Amino acid sequence: MLDLNLDSLQRYLSSLLRAPVTVLGMAPLGKEPREQDVKGYGYGTPIRVDYEIGGERRAAVLHTITPGPFGHEHMPDRARILLWEHQAFNRLPRHVPSLDVGVFQSDGALLSLGRAGEPFLLTGYAEGESYAFDLERLRSTDSLTASDIERADALCDYLVGIHRVPGRNPDLYQRRIRELVGHGECIMGLTDSYPPHPLIPPTLLEQIEHHCVRWRWKLKPLAHRLCQVHGDFHPWNILFRSGTDFSLLDRSRGEFGDPADDVTSLTMNYLLFSLQRSGRLEGVFDTLFRRFWERYIEQSGDGEILRAAAPFFAFRGLVIAHPVWYPALSDSIRRKLLCFVLAVLDANCFDPAGVNRYCGA
Repeated sequence: MLDLNLDSLQRYLSSLLRAPVTVLGMAPLGKEPREQDVKGYGYGTPIRVDYEIGGERRAAVLHTITPGPFGHEHMPDRARILLWEHQAFNRLPRHVPSLDVGVFQSDGALLSLGRAGEPFLLTGYAEGESYAFDLERLRSTDSLTASDIERADALCDYLVGIHRVPGRNPDLYQRRIRELVGHGECIMGLTDSYPPHPLIPPTLLEQIEHHCVRWRWKLKPLAHRLCQVHGDFHPWNILFRSGTDFSLLDRSRGEFGDPADDVTSLTMNYLLFSLQRSGRLEGVFDTLFRRFWERYIEQSGDGEILRAAAPFFAFRGLVIAHPVWYPALSDSIRRKLLCFVLAVLDANCFDPAGVNRYCGA
């Protein structure tokens, strides 16, 4: 619930319109505006605002969006819709105009965003080297050090720790699985972006999509799996300093999801680097791959992850097999990655010991 303060609204309108404004009254749409604060009104309830500027009486409507399902769970979801409406309303003839878009600050003040252009994010700076450099070295040497084991274990234990934080809204799990399949940044967005390629006919991408839709319906009931996740836990988003001290970059696609998202994101890269080295999962990367899965399941107690991993592996496989994102991959490796995706989707339960079988290697 939100309190709409008359003085705050008056200051906001005066700043927006660059002239003194007197708010004459406000009330939920359909009721008579009064010259008093609106206490405890629900998000999603439009508020009519009557005001005077330069001796002229005017009226406006303040809109908010109710938090809830249909992709409105998070504040950024609702901001995205309102930012779009601010642009789109003014581009259609006869549509009521948008005068501004903004946000409520923690002190109740209203902040205008109507003149905003492209958004930006300012973060802190983290020292370190990408974990991908470690994997590149292992690809060249096929020789594990104690530090390599310790770092992989540290990453595994980190995931076990963050995944212990449960999600509180089971509807978010359904949303995350829906977005995994249908979002523009995920499976269907990737398949739509594949360029023509002799190894990847449209019928193959259609087959993968159909499998993933089937998996969506298998995972939908598993809302108990919802937990805190990173969401893009691959080697280029992991910066190591000395030993096992590391920082993470670019958390993505929501605070909560399925643990399989993070575990598949990292271990898929052990497979990729091994395929680049020898055309199959073996040697140091086989050791890291199996150790990571075994340690994660042992530490977390989440054996069910093997029955949830398939569509997450499909997503990561489609990224890595993508001719635009990974143009230097050989046709042989690309073929094995796509075989892996199809085979994993076709299995009821992922078998970490069966990766070469899935790849046809």
